[in-house]
Amino acid sequence: MNYPVIETDRLRLRVLTLEDNEAVFQHFSDEEVTRYMDIPPCRDIAEADEIIQFHIDDSGCRWGIFDKQQERMAGTCGYHCWRTGPSGTAEIGYDLSRAFWGKGLMTEALHPVIQFGFEQMGLEVIEATVDPGNDRSIRLLMALGFSREAELVDNLVYFYLRRNQLTG
Repeated sequence: MNYPVIETDRLRLRVLTLEDNEAVFQHFSDEEVTRYMDIPPCRDIAEADEIIQFHIDDSGCRWGIFDKQQERMAGTCGYHCWRTGPSGTAEIGYDLSRAFWGKGLMTEALHPVIQFGFEQMGLEVIEATVDPGNDRSIRLLMALGFSREAELVDNLVYFYLRRNQLTG
């Protein structure tokens, strides 16, 4: 799969490479960024390389979200655990640096990423898992049209967006 550069009004999304390790290190070394994730904060560049390499090797992709005005990485988003076929699914993940919180940037980034998932990757369902304490992420997914499962599984809230739910 060829993952394109995605442009929005304020953002440029491009697939992360090992050349982004310094920006990835700075981003993931903040314990507030990793607070609700299944990884500890980065302690060195080698751990940033491991994060990038994980996404390079995975069956999806991870875009770096770059703020056009400041020309710096604001966060990351993308798909992992991509299962192809007639009922294709993938899990969407995303994170944003503190300096960019509360500005609507993740909503702006995820709209075209979701569209790409359905139209180019052939997904029928996009999944997301969220720590129940991560209110911002829960509100984001609800605003994007995801349906929330009523029960927690493995202490996580599960969300789903089906292709036929997409309203634009």
